[in-house]
Amino acid sequence: MVLVVKKTLMLILSCVVGAGLSLGGLSPAYADSPRTVAPILGSVVRGFDPPDQPWLAGHRGVDILSQPGQAVAAAMDGVVSFAGTVVGRPVISLSHGDLTTTYEPVEASVSPGDFVLAGQTIGTLVSGHTCPGDACLHWGLKRGDTYLDPLSLLEHPKIRLLSSHDMEQIRSRSADMARYGVDGRVSAAGLVTPVSGVVTDVYGMRLHPIDKVWKFHDGLDIGAACGSPIVASAAGTVTMSGYSGGYGYRLVIEHGTVNGHDLKTAYNHAQSFAVPAGAQVSQGQLVGWVGSTGTSTGCHLHYQTWVDGVSTDPQLLLPG
Repeated sequence: MVLVVKKTLMLILSCVVGAGLSLGGLSPAYADSPRTVAPILGSVVRGFDPPDQPWLAGHRGVDILSQPGQAVAAAMDGVVSFAGTVVGRPVISLSHGDLTTTYEPVEASVSPGDFVLAGQTIGTLVSGHTCPGDACLHWGLKRGDTYLDPLSLLEHPKIRLLSSHDMEQIRSRSADMARYGVDGRVSAAGLVTPVSGVVTDVYGMRLHPIDKVWKFHDGLDIGAACGSPIVASAAGTVTMSGYSGGYGYRLVIEHGTVNGHDLKTAYNHAQSFAVPAGAQVSQGQLVGWVGSTGTSTGCHLHYQTWVDGVSTDPQLLLPG
């Protein structure tokens, strides 16, 4: 998952002037609940004008003037519920609990079931929606079957602009994951894959390769060359960074509450680590290098996950 951030998004919020509300100054913004962003740069050329009755004509969203090929971002964290064609036009729908946002005409770069973050690019704007210019994004918002004004998401009193420091962190994280060759997608559980490699053994019962007896394998083995970078699957606090018997060099990160559940991950058999116990790490940050320490038959990462204190199959939590 790559978050696309543009320098122009750091402009201050502009004023509302009639139907020509400008979103050119609306930058990606955070709110405590929910976190919201403007999905595209441009001016609102047609506002929200719902009909008096559901079956009557009206305008059940807002039209934002932009250019074909412009990146369109998710307005809030959510899950892609639809990405396809409706009456000949490409449409994306995102589920945010009891809210749904829609974006059209947008060629999707995401698929149903993908978890997306506010500000993450979900597709590109194409021509096809009637408006005064080359292309307009029709942005909608619903709660159940009731249409709401999507601009109300941007009027949340706790919204604040991203600082230049926030912007630099996003750029740095994206650049780091690209440099390390790590898949930047974020799963529905909020995790990124910690290392670039192939799965060599899965979670569950197996014949132990060294002891030659059936034992429970409490993690996922990802084969990679020794020295390959390991990144944190999510932000958190390092609670262990050191040697631990058969696990070899082991790093444990407590992530706190992620998507409503307490989450912990561990990275085992490492060659060495880049962070000590007590360190605060961000998602995608380099934390160590693949090795073959402890009880190991070759270079790989033995990756473990716990949800609400219970050992869990990592493949259920990582991007598909």
